[in-house]
Amino acid sequence: MLRRHVSTGYTHLPQTVKHAEKYLGEVCHLLGSYTRKTAKLRDKADLLVAQLFDLSGTEDREVQLGLKNLAEDLAMVQDYRQAQVERLETRVVAPLKAYGDIIKNKRADVKKFSSDLSRELKELQTLEKIRLRNPADRQSIVSFTHSADS
Repeated sequence: MLRRHVSTGYTHLPQTVKHAEKYLGEVCHLLGSYTRKTAKLRDKADLLVAQLFDLSGTEDREVQLGLKNLAEDLAMVQDYRQAQVERLETRVVAPLKAYGDIIKNKRADVKKFSSDLSRELKELQTLEKIRLRNPADRQSIVSFTHSADS
């Protein structure tokens, strides 16, 4: 009876750790991918800005002014995109990566708890067998409990 109660409560722990590892890993991967794609978009736009400045040097005065203004405005947008990439890396992706270590530690804790639990259940079964064989032999029961404690 004790075994069923303890083991049913325990089964949720490994599942919780497994789900957290799976879904947080996926979220971290997707956010990292989003950050990298945003950075690539920023890099492409920087190339476009440079190309617009180069093109403006070959055009007449009026077109040159329009291209330079467009390139400057696009460069300002890319400055905001750079800030977005930095914020994503520092405020979102980095804290999520820290959960990886936390989950590894929790998995190790659950494994240790599982081995301790199974060891204690085996000891309880052995003690119960001793009690069933000879309920009046308190000395062997007490000696087993003392040997199990040490």
